[in-house]
Amino acid sequence: MTTPSVDRLPAGPASSRTTPPPGAAVPEEAGPDPRLTDGVLAGYAGCFGCGEESPHGLRLRRTGHADGVVRAEYVVQRAHQGAPGLAHGGVLATAMDEMLGWAAWLLGRRYVTGRLETDFLRPVPVGATLHLRAWCRGVDGRKAYLEGEGRVGAPDGPPAVRAAGLFVEVPREHFTKERMN
Repeated sequence: MTTPSVDRLPAGPASSRTTPPPGAAVPEEAGPDPRLTDGVLAGYAGCFGCGEESPHGLRLRRTGHADGVVRAEYVVQRAHQGAPGLAHGGVLATAMDEMLGWAAWLLGRRYVTGRLETDFLRPVPVGATLHLRAWCRGVDGRKAYLEGEGRVGAPDGPPAVRAAGLFVEVPREHFTKERMN
């Protein structure tokens, strides 16, 4: 088990609840479990974070993954503003939640958000491209501990938002329509 080579921002948002316990392993990137792409989640166009059919969704666009780090871009739309001309903080938190979820996806299991902590470092203007990345800091049983960040304008641009989260492994049925009956 190795730690991804990620240039981390100092003093991340992780609290004791989103910091892996001593001995938690950082697994090698497994890639998405083929069972995850069986039509339950694959290409779900209704997802608010990445789906093409969500009229006011974020439409995050994955740009790749390597060394345990997933990358994406998000262009802030007018429908996503809070203060005039600026991205709403809740929308930025949603983008980070989506990114941490994608990083958990690379572990080869199904996870949902148990806790999300977000730091807002600078305003993000409408029309700006936010370059996002996320990675796993450790896994302990059913719990995965993840971190991520968003930078304005370029992958090495100024940091605007960062997040830490605790994700919990769930069974496949969590994502099926049958569970709602």
